[in-house]
Amino acid sequence: MISATVLTKDSESTLAATLDSLKKFPEVIVLDSGSTDATLEIAKGYPNVQIFTTSFLGFGPMHNYASKLAKSDWILSIDSDEILSDELVDEILALELDPDSLYGLKRSNYYNNKQIRFCSGWHPDIVYRLYHRSKTKFSDDLVHEKIVPKQLKKQVLLSPLIHTPYLEIKDFLHKMQHYSTLFAESKEPKEVSLLSALGHGWFAFFKSYILKRGFLGGKEGLIISLYNGHTTLYKYLKVLEKKEK
Repeated sequence: MISATVLTKDSESTLAATLDSLKKFPEVIVLDSGSTDATLEIAKGYPNVQIFTTSFLGFGPMHNYASKLAKSDWILSIDSDEILSDELVDEILALELDPDSLYGLKRSNYYNNKQIRFCSGWHPDIVYRLYHRSKTKFSDDLVHEKIVPKQLKKQVLLSPLIHTPYLEIKDFLHKMQHYSTLFAESKEPKEVSLLSALGHGWFAFFKSYILKRGFLGGKEGLIISLYNGHTTLYKYLKVLEKKEK
């Protein structure tokens, strides 16, 4: 058996599609960190879902807490804005699972109803999410957490995982604020200056728009590249603020 885990916080706009795609899994753990919208009401409508609540612990610790709540040792970690394609569900359920393997999913990222094939962090995008919890776990990072690979063999599945992280501009702004704060909290304020923060922000935009060919993505490529640059700038500005305090 595979247990799916989903972290939620005010996820009403995307959660139903996520849980719909997990209907063939006998257990789905939803771990919520203080939703004030209809997230929990949506989750209650699925008979295979178990709901747990906690204060926000940081993304890495949240994933590890959710895995401990599951009945199965096999964990499929899915974000509340991700959808398993029908082909991916069938591929996962047909696997002869190897505890010494870590399974990666090919994530297709969408914005404005378009698949983004350019920009930093958007394409190509392979995320490792299916693992045996006795063999590994997520890192304890507050943000940008990843499953610790250890000595596990990596296998990448063929079918797509659909990702819709930003439905409106406000989603960019919300995540910029949240992620930049978590980054600053986890970063040691060493050699950071206003000039270096500007440099980090400029290079993040340049990498996304030029080196990763975001300019080929039209309006969406420009918006995403600007977001990457601004998020990086504010991450380091918050580290600088932390240092000065």
